[in-house]
Order: sequence, then C-alpha cells, then structure tokens
Amino acid sequence: MPALIEPALIEIAALTKRFGAFTAVDNVSFNVARGEVLGFLGPNGAGKSTTMKMLAGFVTPTAGSARICGHDVQSDPVAARRQLGYLPEGAPTYPEMTVLGFLQFCGRLRGLRGATLDERVGHAVAMTTLNGVRLQPVETLSKGFKRRVGLAQALLHDPAVLVLDEPTDGLDPNQKHEVRLLIRRMAAEKAIIISTHILEEVEAVCTRAIVIANGRLVADATPAELARRHPSGKLDDVFRAMTMPNKKGAA
Repeated sequence: MPALIEPALIEIAALTKRFGAFTAVDNVSFNVARGEVLGFLGPNGAGKSTTMKMLAGFVTPTAGSARICGHDVQSDPVAARRQLGYLPEGAPTYPEMTVLGFLQFCGRLRGLRGATLDERVGHAVAMTTLNGVRLQPVETLSKGFKRRVGLAQALLHDPAVLVLDEPTDGLDPNQKHEVRLLIRRMAAEKAIIISTHILEEVEAVCTRAIVIANGRLVADATPAELARRHPSGKLDDVFRAMTMPNKKGAA
C-alpha cells in the first residue's frame, strides 16, 4: 500500500484583507507541513503581521480561509487555537505579574491544572531559559527577557503549530542562538512559521521561505534556492530585488 500523506497542519487559501480601499493582504495561499520551518519575509507594511493575525484568528479576513490542523480559524476557532502557539508582535503580558505567575495564568486559560500545569510551566521555563528570572515581575525584565516570556507562553500547551512574529527581537546574540537551537529541536514535530526581518535567521533555521511584498506572495522556495536567484548568491540581495519599490521578483 502507498504511504499515507499527512495533511498540512497550516492551510492558507486565497487569504485577503482590505482596510477600506487599501489591500493589506492580496490573495495569499500556502501550506505548511509538519517538520517545516517557514520563514515569512517582507519589508515593513508588506502584510506579514496582518497575515499572521488572520491565521491566529485575531483579524477577520475579507476573503479566503485559514485552517490549523484541519480546523477553520473562523468557523471553528476554539479547536484551531487549541493547536496553535502564537507569539505576536510585542508579546503583550501583564507587567505586574511575576514570570511564573503569568505563565501559570496562561496555562489555566489553556485548561491546564494541577501537576500537568506545573509540569508544562516548568518545561516552558526551562526551554526558554527563564529560571533565573521566574520570580521577577515581568515589568522589571529587559526587552529580550520579555520576548522569551512571550515565547514560553506560546509553548505551554505543546501545540502542533507555532506562529512566531519576530521571535528573536530584542535578544542578544547568545539568546538568539539559544532560541534558534530551540526552534530546530522542536521542528520535527511541528509546523512553524517565523515572521522576521533577519535574513540570517532564515538561513539558520528555516527549511523554506516565502517573500511577500505589497500584500502579495512573490516567492516560495528554500533559502538556498532563493539565494541562487541573484548573481551574488546572497539572500539579502534577492530580498531587496524582490521588495524594493518599482522592482518585481519572480515567484
């Protein structure tokens, strides 16, 4: 018998978002399978964060659909979000809470209780190297530590899908290295999207990259394949060629 092909864990079909006359995301489609780490690239204002927010169910699309583990984000939101770990831009927290208190609060919202809650919080703290600050109020932390608290809450319930918007923003080089190692360790069991401006991050951890410009998908390939599209062989040159005003990239 032929091997069964597992359905994609993330399915985005003709996703579109308009704000009045402005089209922020224009007919974007792509899938992400288990084991893939997708780098979602684009300049400021390209539509990256809006796409991520629609996938996470925080913004309603004008047209199209997004599904997580087979669950439509709009028509079956609770089931979809149970499978999703989301690190939004800015990663809002309750600043007066301690790190431990905040993560316990998030875990209870996820339905975790008792020994399971303690185990999952402890595991998330260990994975994101927060043990040394776990009793500090979030408001006393550096930007990098706050970002790691946001990442910890996204990992609490061991979701099948991770959507991470600028996951290493504010982290020092050592912290960035730790987070990238963590993403690589988790990658085999999950479908992961990383929205980022940092092209070296794409080359370091992503198995595939999508480039979006002016709300439209302009490329979908491995980082190495994208790099070969410019004579220099550099991903940043390809990115500029595809996203600079009045220039077009090949899909």
